[in-house]
Amino acid sequence: MFEIPQFLAASGEDTLILSVALIGALGLGAQWLAWRLQAPAIVLMALAGLTVGPLWAVITGEPLLSPDKEFGNLLRPIISLAVAVILFEGGLVLKFDNLKDAGPAVRRMVFVGGPLAWGLGTMAAHYAAGLDWASSIVFAGVMVVTGPTVIMPLLRQSKLSGRTGAALKWEGIVNDPVGALFAVAAFEVVRVIAEGSTGGSVLAAAIWILTAAALGVGLGMVFGFFIVRAFRAGWTPEYLKAPLIFASVILCYALAEGIETEIGLVAVTAYGMTLANSRLAGLVELRKFKEDIAVLLVSGVFVILTANLTPETIGAALNWRTVAFLFCMLFIVRPLSIWISTYGTLNRNEALLLGWIAPRGIVAVAVSGLFGQLLIDLQETSRFEFSGAEMISPLAFAMVFSTVVLHGFSIGPLARKLGLSRIGKPGVLLIGVNPWSVDFARELNGAGVDTTLADSNWRRLKPARDAGLETYFGEVLSEEAELRLDHARFDTAIALSANEPYNALVAGHFAPELGRHKVYQLSSQENDEEDPKGISLGARGRTLIKRGRSYDTLLRDHYRGWEFSKTQLTAQYDLKQFIAERPNTDLLAEVRPDGTITFLGTSRDPKGGEGAILISFGPKDEGGSKDAGNVQSD
Repeated sequence: MFEIPQFLAASGEDTLILSVALIGALGLGAQWLAWRLQAPAIVLMALAGLTVGPLWAVITGEPLLSPDKEFGNLLRPIISLAVAVILFEGGLVLKFDNLKDAGPAVRRMVFVGGPLAWGLGTMAAHYAAGLDWASSIVFAGVMVVTGPTVIMPLLRQSKLSGRTGAALKWEGIVNDPVGALFAVAAFEVVRVIAEGSTGGSVLAAAIWILTAAALGVGLGMVFGFFIVRAFRAGWTPEYLKAPLIFASVILCYALAEGIETEIGLVAVTAYGMTLANSRLAGLVELRKFKEDIAVLLVSGVFVILTANLTPETIGAALNWRTVAFLFCMLFIVRPLSIWISTYGTLNRNEALLLGWIAPRGIVAVAVSGLFGQLLIDLQETSRFEFSGAEMISPLAFAMVFSTVVLHGFSIGPLARKLGLSRIGKPGVLLIGVNPWSVDFARELNGAGVDTTLADSNWRRLKPARDAGLETYFGEVLSEEAELRLDHARFDTAIALSANEPYNALVAGHFAPELGRHKVYQLSSQENDEEDPKGISLGARGRTLIKRGRSYDTLLRDHYRGWEFSKTQLTAQYDLKQFIAERPNTDLLAEVRPDGTITFLGTSRDPKGGEGAILISFGPKDEGGSKDAGNVQSD
């Protein structure tokens, strides 16, 4: 038998401190490993908790991390507060204008398909998984959630765009708070009846819950309006805004809990939605702070919930009932709810794909773990016994693992089989529209590279629109772009604006998603010497072309008559001859015969070879002596 390491064998406060440190290290470590491996973070975080919890207990006889033991009575309040902040952050992305733009299919998926999935899921949880009716109703409400944190990576991976991709994306965004509110409503009815505070009257319980929920929504809106007023009137300095919002979320939750247990979740969701629809200046920066906090809390909640599982609970969940429940949820509940709710708004192939793809994510597990524990606590103080409440958390993890794995591996092939995925390789996003970048986009399109030009200025986009190029109007750094910009269209981003710090900011924004080797920007100076006062190499994208070819020098040469050229190399006209004939020409990109593209620059020279296409920018009179029969050039 293994023994617990000596430094973890402490007791009291020392144990609590070590536990908190271990939870943080495991949660964020799993997030980092998921980024490095391009794997689902939710799976790695769950594996981390299982390793130090039930798996360690099987090996050594005692878990390395036991949240129940170390946190005691603080465990439920900790999870409740974490879920409250997560739901507030989810409410921040739910704008009513966006819901209007989502289309009739999404609205029906949420407002018709959601309740339908709740009802069908309740029957699946009761008859297949063996949960009592109360636990089934609460658990099924949470299972309506399909989070954007797992949907967005799947859309990019599968190249799924158009109406189907938009429907999945918007469903996940809207369902995040909706599913949680379903669970809150169900639990409150169960709790009021179980405690006998209304004499067991279902009607009286329902009226009270609706009243309490309305008070919670009102409280959240009051907090939202007050914060908006305070920020617009300049009553607080910039550096206090984010901490003030965080503290006010906790206060809003606490006050709502004083009205009725778990109404705090409704209040903070309403608070977030009020801010999201307020058009408050600077909300992007505040939202970024909340996202960072949410990542930390999500990591911690995942590790705590999985580590808190026991080998006995997991063993009890590994049976035919769990398999039957998963089968019902994947092959009956989801398809039926989608097919019925979207009838007449989607074609057959779209309905088939949407009826299969519904990965559960962070909110589903966090809220399931919270309400599972609440039901366990409730049966200790009431006259009811909730058989199966302890199974809610294992079933939620089983649902997450199965949907993330099955849907993650199947969405790409299925989308291609149904003809719903984009054909061809991902293209390029060019940020910053000017005469040079418009001509560059034309040349890339001519070489078979899908190109999108993005700019926040409608007037600057006009030449691109007139040329028939794909454009995106908006700020690519905004949350709006996360929702509206089709990320499946590109796997490379190039910042071409006149503002060097902005270019670096864009590169830093897209680097985690695309990889730093896939983000580029122009040189920051007009000579080939490194600028010691400029932005460091680690904080910017890779240099396109070479040092010294800045925005100003490229625009100057463009106005002097320099032209773009697309040249295909052959056995008779190779790379060496091309360079010899065009000594002053800038090499921008090389398109290989298999369609892959490499953007050239410092330490990134073209490989050449027969069939390779070079995209260059140079003086009009260079290269005129070449044999036009062997070279295709614009």
